[in-house]
Amino acid sequence: MTTDTPASAGWRPHPRYPDPLIESLDPRFDQYRIFSAAVERLHTGCRWSEGPVWFGDGRYLLWSDIPNNRMLKWEEETGAVSVYRHSTDFPNGNTRDRQGRLVTCEHGGRRVTRTEYDGSITVLMDNWQGRRLNSPNDVVVKSDGSVWFTDPYFGLLGNYEGNKAESETPAAVYRIDGETGEATLLADDVLGPNGLCFSPDESVLYLVESRGQPYRKILAYDVVDGGRAIANKRVLIDAGPGGTPDGMRCDVDGNLWCGWGMGSEELDGVMVFAPDGTPIGRIRLPERCANVCFGGAKRNRLFMAASQSLYAVYVNTQGVAGG
Repeated sequence: MTTDTPASAGWRPHPRYPDPLIESLDPRFDQYRIFSAAVERLHTGCRWSEGPVWFGDGRYLLWSDIPNNRMLKWEEETGAVSVYRHSTDFPNGNTRDRQGRLVTCEHGGRRVTRTEYDGSITVLMDNWQGRRLNSPNDVVVKSDGSVWFTDPYFGLLGNYEGNKAESETPAAVYRIDGETGEATLLADDVLGPNGLCFSPDESVLYLVESRGQPYRKILAYDVVDGGRAIANKRVLIDAGPGGTPDGMRCDVDGNLWCGWGMGSEELDGVMVFAPDGTPIGRIRLPERCANVCFGGAKRNRLFMAASQSLYAVYVNTQGVAGG
């Protein structure tokens, strides 16, 4: 089913310039703002939006609507929104591999899959040492073709975003080798592993610890052993009271653009951090933002999957390739 863009968007038809929803918290953010670029709502009517992924070759964006057990498609040319896929085992995070194929984390299927060019589904991983995964959450593909993903318990907790079940494996972070398909457990000491991404040179892995104590955190690791392992775990960002980082992506300058919210309406939207962990900017939204990606012809359009809606804004930077 296709919906008409103005009717489905219906938000802020006459924004001011510069858009007051885009805020500089540090002078370093000023260079990334575009004077006449405003935050746009592209679609609403979801139950929980997640996992946006851009397909530049088709000029469209896919994202997950987890409780509705579907993936949606937004077309840049027309603004039309349609159902890309029904009954996909409660999809969550998405990305593309270096051959352009869709890679998806599935809560219900408790697996990570790849959609082939002909539409068939390949299971990349659904168990660890013979025991079922929990509910793969977010995923990123490194330049060597390896697939890195998080596997917390969230999709097992009820029948809304997955299927209620007992955990068989620890919450963990995994790597799937791009050539052999061999899986490696990278870390199982993270409380609620969630969003993840690489620095521009892939020397650092950033990881959201969404059940960190006393507050959520964004961790950083050095990528070692020829890009096959991680070491030197450290806290880059302590989110503090009410801070709720979720999914995130990195721009070419190494800044982190993080979905944020839930703790307070004043925090709903996207937080932007410099590579040293300093908050430098934010984008206010009327809903909590779960995840983001960069897209558009120049990879300079930030797409934001936020609760019931999909938003976008042009920024004066580009997302790292492969995000």
